[in-house]
Amino acid sequence: MVLAQLGGSISRALQQMSNATVIDEKVLGECLNEISRALLQSDVQFKMVRDMQANIRKIVNLEALAAGTNKRRIIQQAVFNELCNMLDPGKPAFIPKKGKPSVVMFVGLQGSGKTTTCTKYAYYHQRKGFKPSLVCADTFRAGAFDQLKQNATKAKIPFYGSYMESDPVKIAVEGLERFRKENSDLIIIDTSGRHKQEAALFEEMRQVAEATKPDLVIFVMDGSIGQAAFDQAQAFKQSAAVGAVIVTKMDGHAKGGGALSAVAATKSPVIFIGTGEHIDEFEVFDVKPFVKRLLGMGDLSGLMDKIQDVMPADQHPELLQKLTEGTFTLRLLYEQFQNLLKMGPIGQVFSMLPGFSSELMPKGHEKEGQAKIKRYMTIMDSMTNAELDSTNPKLMTESRIVRIARGSGRQIRDVMDMLEEYKRLAKMWSKMKGLKMPKNGKMSDLSQNLNMQQIQKALPPQVLKQMGGLGGLQALMKQMGGKDMSKMLGDMGMGGDH
Repeated sequence: MVLAQLGGSISRALQQMSNATVIDEKVLGECLNEISRALLQSDVQFKMVRDMQANIRKIVNLEALAAGTNKRRIIQQAVFNELCNMLDPGKPAFIPKKGKPSVVMFVGLQGSGKTTTCTKYAYYHQRKGFKPSLVCADTFRAGAFDQLKQNATKAKIPFYGSYMESDPVKIAVEGLERFRKENSDLIIIDTSGRHKQEAALFEEMRQVAEATKPDLVIFVMDGSIGQAAFDQAQAFKQSAAVGAVIVTKMDGHAKGGGALSAVAATKSPVIFIGTGEHIDEFEVFDVKPFVKRLLGMGDLSGLMDKIQDVMPADQHPELLQKLTEGTFTLRLLYEQFQNLLKMGPIGQVFSMLPGFSSELMPKGHEKEGQAKIKRYMTIMDSMTNAELDSTNPKLMTESRIVRIARGSGRQIRDVMDMLEEYKRLAKMWSKMKGLKMPKNGKMSDLSQNLNMQQIQKALPPQVLKQMGGLGGLQALMKQMGGKDMSKMLGDMGMGGDH
């Protein structure tokens, strides 16, 4: 993702400043020039970058700062705040509520990824417990209904459309009536797009909106258009009551930063960004967590939400019991791999860990990591219950390894790799043995029994280094109030470094 390069460039500029012995005007100037260069390369408008630089200089008046003031922290905070201001339109979008019927209409130009985004939006809400449905009111583009049908079928989401009817208003109304009867609480209407903004497109959008009275109109925009996003977002906003924007194709374009800042300038809230072709490559866009992740500061509350989504609270006591016993079986590893894959793209999950630079998980490597986990799971599928539940490594004889390799269609060395990974994680897990288990069996109450040494021992050295060593870990525990950090370690089965 090209935004990872932007984040990396800004982080490096701040890091170089931190390494300087004395923070003076020269060091500050170099840092700000480096950040400005990175933003301009990401196609952010020159005026916005110039204003940001001026604002930071106003806030960070080095001469006026008292002796002993942490100048580095003040500069980092000012950069963070200014980036947030640049990307924040300052007003929230309509949020659908579970169990209460909502109609959401999607608009945008042809080729912006609108139909795919409709399915991603539906799938995201389905995983949150909604009952979404899709209506294809795009009669302009040949194959639009087929595409929506394929996407919806794959994601197991009910859909409606017609090969015969050419009136988009009629299809939208019929689809709406059908899904209201079926008690769908999120009805998503996909409308026609055109190759450019024209009167016919806006008229059709107006008619569909008038007939369906949507609670929210979402404008889908191609992120590769950069600064041109301003004019496009503005035109759609004036022609339809656009309440939110989704920016797509943010995985491979240097212009992504320009698109985001341009949309914010139209005072339109961006609610999601599309980061790839797959259905789960879809991120909630919330300015502060987004900028934190961009700067390698992590987004632990977002990570907590992901963990909560994939792991119900009633599974906590069982995992906690195994954690305190220090027993780590292959079956437990399999379950943690399942949880990790359910969280979405691995790079996205890792970027939520503080200190983890998004550049450390480039697009190609992310897919490699995901493929490796799936390969390990396939190998484990060929094991017996006794092998999965054993804690005795000697059980894995040569003949068993050969049998498992054959059964899973993998090489013997793949099975050996998987067993090595298991031993490494089992060793890490065993360091948590002897933890006093909370009486109520709640994962969140484990923190009172966790001490810093146990967490330090359990974390892999490279992860601890990423967090800034013991000092960084202590600061993080303080920031999280002790509670959520321990919960994260427990819920992820100490698996944060896969």
